[in-house]
Amino acid sequence: MIESVVLTVSGMKCGGCETNVNSKLGAVDGVVAVKASSKDKNVSVEFDTDKTSLEAIKAAIQAAGYSVQ
Repeated sequence: MIESVVLTVSGMKCGGCETNVNSKLGAVDGVVAVKASSKDKNVSVEFDTDKTSLEAIKAAIQAAGYSVQ
């Protein structure tokens, strides 16, 4: 099942940060679409709940060096 979520992300300050988050999340198996916004301080993610979890997505954001709520 495809689920959509918008997460608040702290620490993104520029387009390079957006690219980093998009790249890290895009590499997670089951992530269908990602759109990070440093301006809005969030990331929108669509993912297949049969392949990944919200916890795995949050872990990938943290591994990229950002805080997520």
